[in-house]
Amino acid sequence: MAILINKDTRVITQGMTGKVGQFHTLHCKNYANGANCFVAGVTPGKAGQRYEGIPIFNSVADAKAQTGATVSVIYVPPPYAAAAIDEAVEAGMGLVICITEGIPVHDMLRTRFKMQGKKTLLIGPNCPGLITPDEIKIGIMPGHIHRKGRIGVVSRSGTLTYEAVGQLTELGMGQSSCVGIGGDPVNGMKHLDVMKLFNEDPETDAVIMVGEIGGSDEEECARWIKGNMQKPVVGFIAGVTAPPGKRMGHAGAIISGGQGGAEDKLAVMEECGIHITRNPAEMGRVMQKILKG
Repeated sequence: MAILINKDTRVITQGMTGKVGQFHTLHCKNYANGANCFVAGVTPGKAGQRYEGIPIFNSVADAKAQTGATVSVIYVPPPYAAAAIDEAVEAGMGLVICITEGIPVHDMLRTRFKMQGKKTLLIGPNCPGLITPDEIKIGIMPGHIHRKGRIGVVSRSGTLTYEAVGQLTELGMGQSSCVGIGGDPVNGMKHLDVMKLFNEDPETDAVIMVGEIGGSDEEECARWIKGNMQKPVVGFIAGVTAPPGKRMGHAGAIISGGQGGAEDKLAVMEECGIHITRNPAEMGRVMQKILKG
């Protein structure tokens, strides 16, 4: 069992005819069951065209009606990406994954306001996407480093998602699902949302949680873990060396008012029973030790 996506998921690519959309859609199509999963592309004015056998439609609503897709992935350029999310939400997509980086904050504020009361889940923007190894990948994660297994991964940092996965695979521990939630200040699903899904997934035995400086999402998730999580969690915070008031990594990785620092987050996580490491090279080994008892 996987969280959010599996081999039966049907996916639309918004921005299919752009170079980035074509490049990553092709790689996703060629991964595991991707040829069956990627069923449509959307680019206004390009209806009737095809890319690698995938039909292109003018709108998400048309693509959904013709293919029954429930998930959309977005590679639309930043000035138009928030509107692409809006379109997918209005079409009633169950899950939207926005890979686009650099969307203006005020655009995302409007989009998040419009999403209130809607059932659509959003991952991103500015995220690497998600993958259920050996079944499906949606986004820009390198498929070859993943291995089917029972460890969940959720991360604000794309690079450290790959690092955590690579360590787990090298140590013989596969992954159930990996979710890169992105680090923009205004985004969709948080650590807590994904952690709840992993906690309920019978085929996930433990979770690696990677956070970043800035904000309080990691602390909120840690406090929920303390009272509710039934599985061990390994935690790391990127940006340990970032000086106060400086931005490091994603747009949301900003320490302000003396809050949101790596050590503060790690202290709360440790207090809540998360097995922390201050060395990103040790995430896999810490998990290995925990699972060996």
